[in-house]
Amino acid sequence: MEKLCRPNIWSLAPYSSARNEYAGREARVFLDANENPYNAPFNRYPDPLQLELKEAIAKVKGVPAENIFLGNGSDEPIDLVYRCFCQPGTDNVVAIEPTYGMYKVCADINDVEYRPVLLDEHYQITAERLLAATDARTKLIWICSPNNPTGNNLDREEIVKTITGFEGLVIVDEAYSDFSAQPTLRSELLKHPNLIVLNTMSKAWGCAAIRLGMAFASQDIIAIFNKVKYPYNVNLLTQQQALEALKDPFEVDKWVKLLLEERSRMIDAFRLLPICVEVFPTDANFFLARMTDAKRIYDYLVDRGIIVRNRNRVQLCQNCLRITIGTKTENGELIAALRQY
Repeated sequence: MEKLCRPNIWSLAPYSSARNEYAGREARVFLDANENPYNAPFNRYPDPLQLELKEAIAKVKGVPAENIFLGNGSDEPIDLVYRCFCQPGTDNVVAIEPTYGMYKVCADINDVEYRPVLLDEHYQITAERLLAATDARTKLIWICSPNNPTGNNLDREEIVKTITGFEGLVIVDEAYSDFSAQPTLRSELLKHPNLIVLNTMSKAWGCAAIRLGMAFASQDIIAIFNKVKYPYNVNLLTQQQALEALKDPFEVDKWVKLLLEERSRMIDAFRLLPICVEVFPTDANFFLARMTDAKRIYDYLVDRGIIVRNRNRVQLCQNCLRITIGTKTENGELIAALRQY
């Protein structure tokens, strides 16, 4: 970890919040943090390490609480990886292409060279090609599986080869894993100390508005994240709502089942459209479809108040629209509009 970590971060003395200093002891009078004593419970700073919430997540995700970092969406741990491990202007990272855009945005913000490796015609990658793009200054490799915007799982064996063949950190973003039959990699953290797995409450859990992201990693990596994160990075309302949602994971299972059924129905309907050239295999709650003229079709849908994602300018996604699976009614509106195009 010391070799991978930025020297100034490794030696950083983190900010010690008022709530950290008495952790583990009972308290009933709080005169330490310059809070207003009125308007409970919103007058008090939230738990800076979200311990109760991490325990609840640990039970659902099967990962010990000490191996969990929680952030303001997955974008916070994405940015933190750069801030903790990449020296600006010196280090570089490797990533698949196309994929989630924030990996590159955060690289640009942190002045870190970003090296994209193009997927093949089946939207797959090999460990050999990823590792060939690395050099002595490569600190991170980014992999998203199921991938966004392509929707497909990447070959698990190639992901594991990448993790074991690389001396830096490999981040596997599993934001859409709840919709996939492929086993998650978060259960293999003990085998791979250089692995970070990302997850989120935004997709299957239907909680995009509360902005809660998760990173699962070794305790050493989590400790570095906790040194650098802002003191109260996850607010009380988010923690409360996440705890409420986690009480009923079976409801989420029902949502996932419904969405997968609708996904199959939508793909079948798209394949019958004269304006649809191809629908690509997917393991997520969306699919990528190549159309006859993606831009014109996108504009046509916008005029009718129906918003999909135009991926026409993304590499390997020319003339493609990304379709998120909605309710049966919403999906029906989309299909009806496209049949009238």
